[in-house]
Amino acid sequence: MLKEFKEFINRGSVMDLAVGIIIGGAFTAIVTSLVNDVVMPIVSMIIGGFDFSSLKFTIPAYAEGIEPATVNYGNFIQAVINFLIIALVIFLMIRTLNKMRERAERLTKKAEEKKEEEAAQVEEDQTALLKDIRDLLKKQNKK
Repeated sequence: MLKEFKEFINRGSVMDLAVGIIIGGAFTAIVTSLVNDVVMPIVSMIIGGFDFSSLKFTIPAYAEGIEPATVNYGNFIQAVINFLIIALVIFLMIRTLNKMRERAERLTKKAEEKKEEEAAQVEEDQTALLKDIRDLLKKQNKK
């Protein structure tokens, strides 16, 4: 069993997953800071500083000595809004990264095509030069 466990841990996919989780945790801190410190103040300004988390309703106690229950539905609304904002920010970041990657790939492809065209032109020039040399040699041999 210990041998199987060691083989399982040493598989590449498990190590990749572990690295992904660690990087994801670090990335979470960055996204949380971006949302809380940059995006949320702007959203708060737009909605007039209203905080949904204060919304609740109270269910009266049915007997003496029992505390009334509060349903904090505002916390749920705030959590949904936070989730949507975080999802939007991540979407925009990934979209931007993908566009940058696509642009880099297009530029690389164009550079490779240009290099191939230049190589083809050099080959054509060399072929033409060799033909000229051949023709000159034929003329010299005929004399």
